[in-house]
Amino acid sequence: MRWRVRPDTVPSDVRGRLALESGERVLASGRSQDDTWYVGTDRRLYIAADEVIRLPWERVERASWDRDSSELVVEEVAEYGQGHPRHTAFFDDPRRLLELLRERVTASVLLTRHVPVPGSRGIKVVARRSPLRTGDIEFSYVLADGLDPADDAVLEAGRRGVAAVRADLGL
Repeated sequence: MRWRVRPDTVPSDVRGRLALESGERVLASGRSQDDTWYVGTDRRLYIAADEVIRLPWERVERASWDRDSSELVVEEVAEYGQGHPRHTAFFDDPRRLLELLRERVTASVLLTRHVPVPGSRGIKVVARRSPLRTGDIEFSYVLADGLDPADDAVLEAGRRGVAAVRADLGL
């Protein structure tokens, strides 16, 4: 899928604040109702409010859109045992941005493995890498509600999950 936007879609002052890397291309953008810019490039998602948040695609866990409320929620990959940092905004029509979010987040996931933990729904181990297939493979964990990240059974499930994913990827 090829993404194109007019160069003037993102105002020059906002574009300047993003500090794009050499060769980085803007693929889609949108301005929220509170004037925060969400700019998706081939490498990352930028959220430009008072400060600029730079999220490589492999650090975006998920994005969801509620058409009725016009709310977009972007969740970051959580550190082990922590909650997912969330970014919420309201948009009139984020269609192109939503398409890019879906495509890039999906492209960053290499493999997902469910690992059972007795007495729970278990954990999910996710291997991610930049959609450009550069950089290291990162592993993240999604724990079922109620699991204690410090519990030995949960830690062991995480180790088993990473080992299985690494083997499946030939690492």
